[in-house]
Amino acid sequence: MSDNEPVSEHEKMARWWSTAISDISPGVIRLRGHDIVELIHGWDLVSVIWLMLRGTTPSPEEAALLQAAMVASVDHGPQAPSIAAARMAVTCGVGLNNAIATGVNVLGDVHGGAGQQCLELYLEIADDEAGSNDGLDAAVARVVDRWRSRQHYLPGFGHRFHPVDPRAAPLLQLVDRAAEQGAVSGRFARIARAVEAYLSLGRPRPVPLNIDGATAAIYGELGFTPQLARGLFCLSRSVGILAHAAEEQGSGARIKGPMPPSVLPAYTGPPPDHATS
Repeated sequence: MSDNEPVSEHEKMARWWSTAISDISPGVIRLRGHDIVELIHGWDLVSVIWLMLRGTTPSPEEAALLQAAMVASVDHGPQAPSIAAARMAVTCGVGLNNAIATGVNVLGDVHGGAGQQCLELYLEIADDEAGSNDGLDAAVARVVDRWRSRQHYLPGFGHRFHPVDPRAAPLLQLVDRAAEQGAVSGRFARIARAVEAYLSLGRPRPVPLNIDGATAAIYGELGFTPQLARGLFCLSRSVGILAHAAEEQGSGARIKGPMPPSVLPAYTGPPPDHATS
């Protein structure tokens, strides 16, 4: 059809939500060209996630890395605001879907966004290194110093709860193994370690890589955009949110706030006015 040929109203409507992802018609469900029966019988969920987001079939090594990153991010206990919010929501009588939405909706730049931000940092370092001839360490110093001039915390490093995040090293080891097999380049793992080393210079205690820094390295190795890195984290954390919301729903508790009723928030306003006229 040429650009000048008139388009019928039916064709306009058919094009309104045109998509390369799903082909749905009566009796037919195809995702990225793959029949749903094929996917049901032969595909695992992580590979389907890759297919939906990328439109291709992952290699076994790529699927294993994606699975590891998503498994590592599933849950971090009720002290995580996204989990706590979902547990509170379900005690208000809403359904599990509402509780999941409540938890996911608090995954923003501060809680849940560090993986996306860290991948943006890694990509900026990669670009700086590619555009200069003084090596990775110099690129890391330039970019990290720029970021530090704008913000106190560097995403992907340090942890408010864990002195050393137990998830980070095993994830990078998987990247190393995949790089040895030629499945990924290993470039983003090298960048992550170089940033970790630079941040720890002159400090009595190092600033270790955390889960966000490790998964950002994996998503970078796999070619995902920073935005998809956050989306994949939200998808992963939804599993933990669902589990906690279901557990809280089964407790029968009603209208649970952030603290037990016996603990009242500290009042910091003006004192009561006891003056008499």
